[in-house]
Amino acid sequence: MKNTDDLVTELKNAQQNMLAYLQKHWRLFLAEGIFLILVGTAAIVIPQVMSVVIVIFLGWLIVLTGVIHLSRALFFPDMPGFGLWLGLGILQIGAGYLLIADPIAGVLTLTMMMTLFFALEGILKVYLAFMMRPLPQWNFVLFSGVTALLFAAIILAFWPETEHWLLGLFLGINMIILGASMVKMSLQYKDH
Repeated sequence: MKNTDDLVTELKNAQQNMLAYLQKHWRLFLAEGIFLILVGTAAIVIPQVMSVVIVIFLGWLIVLTGVIHLSRALFFPDMPGFGLWLGLGILQIGAGYLLIADPIAGVLTLTMMMTLFFALEGILKVYLAFMMRPLPQWNFVLFSGVTALLFAAIILAFWPETEHWLLGLFLGINMIILGASMVKMSLQYKDH
């Protein structure tokens, strides 16, 4: 019974900390929400382009990370795990290069990865929503989580026909929903 009481106390403390943070930093949440709405709208308007942009950006990010790992291995050859850092750097540079060189194939791969992302994000948002439950507007976070889970299911159901534009479209919708929930929550705490 003590573990349950500790968990309830810990959850209430987390909720109070969340409330204090929202009240103190409501402008930050508002700005982030507006930014997500704008980028999400762009992704919906041009989903095929946004899908390719996402893949190319991710490819360069992976290449950069690989270069960092490879540099670490080469500049510190006596570091424990030298071979692992070297191998990881080469793997990341290669994977990033493949995404940049053939972004269309990367869109297909990334769409499947996004399906997993939407599923995990949905689960985490639903959990976060229940953690925030006594606070006003918690249901918007819940809605965002349920929507992410629904996106994962739709991608799987219609996979062969929609893989080239679905990533950009769903990412845009997801960003708009999250942005709207952040704007709504930030305005709720603006005067506190």
